[in-house]
Amino acid sequence: MLGETARTWLQRWDQQQERYSPDREERFQVVIDIVGRSLERDGTAARPLLVDLGCGTGSLTTRLARAFPRAETVGVDADPLLLGLAEEAVTGTDIRLLARDLTAPGWADEIGPAPWDAAVSSTALHWLAPDELTLLYRTLAGRLRPGGVFVDADNRRPADSQDLNDIAHHVRARRAHRTGRQGREAWASWWKTFLSAPELAPLAEARARSPIAHRTFREPHGLTTADQITLLREAGFSGAATVWQCGDDSVLVAVR
Repeated sequence: MLGETARTWLQRWDQQQERYSPDREERFQVVIDIVGRSLERDGTAARPLLVDLGCGTGSLTTRLARAFPRAETVGVDADPLLLGLAEEAVTGTDIRLLARDLTAPGWADEIGPAPWDAAVSSTALHWLAPDELTLLYRTLAGRLRPGGVFVDADNRRPADSQDLNDIAHHVRARRAHRTGRQGREAWASWWKTFLSAPELAPLAEARARSPIAHRTFREPHGLTTADQITLLREAGFSGAATVWQCGDDSVLVAVR
């Protein structure tokens, strides 16, 4: 892919994502702060291993690698189209990108030997079904070192009550309005234009042959924050909690 073409699409991706997470950069920084605290408290790994799950275009992956230059940073995603953009984003770094499906058995085997120091994700895991998410949590609990963290930044349902969820969504939408991000390109519009761009045809064709093409546009799993915390504890994490939130946009942390 031509570098300038990729950079244009990467910029458009970041801008449309801020429509749904108006404090996206702050949310990224919260993830980095949590990983940093975990690494400081452990202080044993010569080269910590950090894994970005569903890394997409590499937005969080690249920020993580800049924040922790001595760490080994790995981005994992199953979408060949987004990984094509991520390859441009990580140019000049030693970030490792892996094309792996998080729902497939053995996806973690090529990342590196356990224990991992941290696993993170941003606006990606809501596409997994509850049973797929359960298996993912068990895999992470088995790979992370004791005291290691899983940090998931995403839009999620904070409660069982539809009224409360509507209020949370409203709070985030009003925040987007106040920051001037509400009128930015919509996610669906970005994808429609992206998939039809002539310069991306080879990547679009590769994506159409991939199982991910049938998963991206399905409904999110719909689990509440409490549901996810329960699944994390059952998977083997010692505890989990929301540590940052704006409406239904939040950062959930689980400690191994």
